[in-house]
Amino acid sequence: MDSRIGYDTDYLAWTEEQARLLREASRERINTPIDWENVAEEIESMGRSELRAVESALVRVIEHLLKLEHSPAADPRGNWRRTVREQRDQAIDGLEDSPSLRGKIDLTKAYRRGRDYAAEGLEQDRLPVDLMPADCPYSLEQLLDTGWWPTNRHGLA
Repeated sequence: MDSRIGYDTDYLAWTEEQARLLREASRERINTPIDWENVAEEIESMGRSELRAVESALVRVIEHLLKLEHSPAADPRGNWRRTVREQRDQAIDGLEDSPSLRGKIDLTKAYRRGRDYAAEGLEQDRLPVDLMPADCPYSLEQLLDTGWWPTNRHGLA
């Protein structure tokens, strides 16, 4: 039975496996003019790009969930919800393409960035940044759950 990781089942794991196999082949001293190390690095880089895309989508989800939770403003709540839905879909799609990404997500970094972006937006409402928790109050499951929304602290929907 072939136990290799499939390109179509987990793209990130496939890129990592292919890079490893290329490096092994380069140690065999196959007499071809291929720049094995840089080819392996480029393949790994493609996998890292997938991770950055998922983390970037999560940053936007966090930013807008924080605004929805903490802002007393009635508008632009609809735009924030739409952004959350769009970015959730992007993150979910990336994780479906590469399930192994889930274990590599740096939620602390994503939250720090999302919180910083939310703080800029909430300054318009004259809300101090310290109203938002220092550590991420959302689990990865909540961030990806298309039916989950935080409760607004001002009673808005």
